[in-house]
Amino acid sequence: MAHVVVIGASTGGLPFAYDMKKTLGNDHEVTVISNNPNFNFIPSNPWLAVGWRSEDDISFELAPRLERKDINLIIGEATQIKPNDNQVMVGDQVVDYDYLVLATGPKLAFDEVEGLGPEGHSVSICTTAHAKVASSEWGTFCANGGGPIAVGAVQGASCFGPAYEFACIMDTDLKKRGIRDKCPITFITAEPYIGHLGLGGVGDSKGLLESEFRQRHIKWIINAKVTSVTADTVNVDEVNDEGKTIKTHEVATMHTMMLPAFKGVDTVAKLAEIDAGYVNPRGFVMINDYQQSPVKENIFSVGVNIAIPPVEATPVMCGTPKTGYMIESMVTAVVHNIEEMIAGKSPSHIPTWNAVCIADMGDTGAAFVAMPQIPPRNVTWAKKGRMMHLAKIAFEKFFIRNMKTGNSEPSYQKYIFKMLGIERLKKK
Repeated sequence: MAHVVVIGASTGGLPFAYDMKKTLGNDHEVTVISNNPNFNFIPSNPWLAVGWRSEDDISFELAPRLERKDINLIIGEATQIKPNDNQVMVGDQVVDYDYLVLATGPKLAFDEVEGLGPEGHSVSICTTAHAKVASSEWGTFCANGGGPIAVGAVQGASCFGPAYEFACIMDTDLKKRGIRDKCPITFITAEPYIGHLGLGGVGDSKGLLESEFRQRHIKWIINAKVTSVTADTVNVDEVNDEGKTIKTHEVATMHTMMLPAFKGVDTVAKLAEIDAGYVNPRGFVMINDYQQSPVKENIFSVGVNIAIPPVEATPVMCGTPKTGYMIESMVTAVVHNIEEMIAGKSPSHIPTWNAVCIADMGDTGAAFVAMPQIPPRNVTWAKKGRMMHLAKIAFEKFFIRNMKTGNSEPSYQKYIFKMLGIERLKKK
């Protein structure tokens, strides 16, 4: 009997656990280690942060769902990984494994910018707990009549989509409240242009998002290095194409949300002390074509914690996003690769790493398709419309329901293509 252990139970770890158990059956054991007793649907955090969702709407308890599928659950922090002993420590508890899958998500590097984050002077939508606090602060901000807003992503950030979503969602909510005219919004981003998205642009994402911001009267600063965040300003160095500072900005704000850079979580980053080949200098997991560690063949990784180089060089550092569609392809590949290894075969499944994203804008939405993720691409496509807004809402219900029932089919890929009516884009 093989024992497969996955650390993490979010949009990578939980679907993996369900798929792995379904594939292996009762002849093998699957265990989930999670530092959170609940599953939280992270893509809904921008809605939670303006009060359009409650925490209960987008969260549920893991234990009864996993128990129903005969999947073990350990609630606690994985404090140490011992790859040479095939063990994970959860406090004093020793968890032995035959195969280990790292789906930890990222460490939020708020400390890299002075004053950034919930412990400083800005709110966050990176976790559901953060978004819940942001919602309370948003309610107070609006009740007091609003004021200037700063939103965006700092240098080194890699997940730009939620920043665009949140800017537009705030705009929509303020209009509903009748105080948009009291709330100038400035979008601050490390990207070299609006719509870069860490992907070098997708279709006409530049024109689409610039047009959207103009219509919504959202100003922007690009090539931005955020030097500090205070209670009433975001301080920015704007650079040119050579990375030289050409202008400094003191952006007035009374409500700030800036996405931070990501790093590997501490427990994973410490693997560098055993062998430098496990992780890169930021603590992200190094993998081969099969999502497999180049150091230990029985360790795999899926999700935001994997190391992916930037798509291109930019004046200010921009990371590469890992979308839900990409993560699904990673999960599927790892499930089949472990299945093959248990059967005594070599892993053969390589994930597609195509990028597909639906971004909500409050009253409309946009979809972006990049196949493959890194240019030049076979397919590059961007489209805006109310259908995208409705598709994001429907997908939220679809995904949460599937995670509650332990059903990972139909897949993210099939659902998104069906909802958007873009079957024709599935070219091999």
